[in-house]
Amino acid sequence: MAVNKKIVKGIISAVIFCAIAGLTTLAVIKINATKQKGAAGGAFGGPGKTSWGGGGNTMVTSVRTVLAVPQTMHDFVNTNGNIETQTSIEVYPSIAGKVVRVNVSLGSHVNKGDVIAYIDPSTAGANYKWSPVVSPISGSILQTPVKTGQQISTGTVVTKIGDIENLQVTASIPERYVGDLKPGLKAEITLEAYPGQVFMASVVRVSPVLDASSRTKQVILNFDKKDSRVNAGMFAKVKLYTVDYVDVISIAQDAIVTTNEDSYLYVVKDDSTVEKRRITTGKNVNGYYQITSGIEANEKVVVAGMLTLTDGAKVKDITEGAN
Repeated sequence: MAVNKKIVKGIISAVIFCAIAGLTTLAVIKINATKQKGAAGGAFGGPGKTSWGGGGNTMVTSVRTVLAVPQTMHDFVNTNGNIETQTSIEVYPSIAGKVVRVNVSLGSHVNKGDVIAYIDPSTAGANYKWSPVVSPISGSILQTPVKTGQQISTGTVVTKIGDIENLQVTASIPERYVGDLKPGLKAEITLEAYPGQVFMASVVRVSPVLDASSRTKQVILNFDKKDSRVNAGMFAKVKLYTVDYVDVISIAQDAIVTTNEDSYLYVVKDDSTVEKRRITTGKNVNGYYQITSGIEANEKVVVAGMLTLTDGAKVKDITEGAN
């Protein structure tokens, strides 16, 4: 029995040794296969990811790029405004008394000279002829504040008349943009009632004075086209285009790398390496900087993956359609 135990222990030790040797061999084979795959060039991930390609000792960074193409930057200012009639007037009676008849209702059309209401100026013991309140212009009734039987004075507004066929937008522009204001500027008007719809308008008048309390200047805009969906009294969001910068190179501000108060962009060269280029910037319009020096037209500029780059680094452009 003692001899059999020794034989069994020997067999077990041999089996364990063979198993360990086999696992070690498989591990070595897998490591070699991985190295060979890396030596063949490897695979690239998203912008900023790297791999070892070529001979296995050159780091390559995946990036996305844009061509620096001259274009026009449209500077603008966002503000709010109110839609009003271009022509409106409040109508007052010529004599005090009691309102005995109202001939119009809200929204009804009147012509110049039409009788809007009659006022009875009679007092106790004295009867007088009814006095008519006449419309001074043609238009639509915007307000009807008085009621039949109401006592009014010559300072009471009987009604308000306006031309609802021709509407305008009144907006206030902050003081810092005043130097850019002039008639003819274009604007996009959006309304809460019609999300996604844009109504074009143009500046027709600019106030000659600045409001000292709000530090704003008022502008009046007329709609380029009449649209029955637009009503007087609506709240408007105004995107007013102020200055056009023509034939300028503009790059997204997120692509610009800042070091010690200097600004840089990475430019991809023909040999797929990058050059760290110092630049100067101009106006920032909606997240894009005007590049005033440092970049030439049609150069390829890195806009994603630049945070891990250094001057002369090797890159692979994974921009859609780049290859």
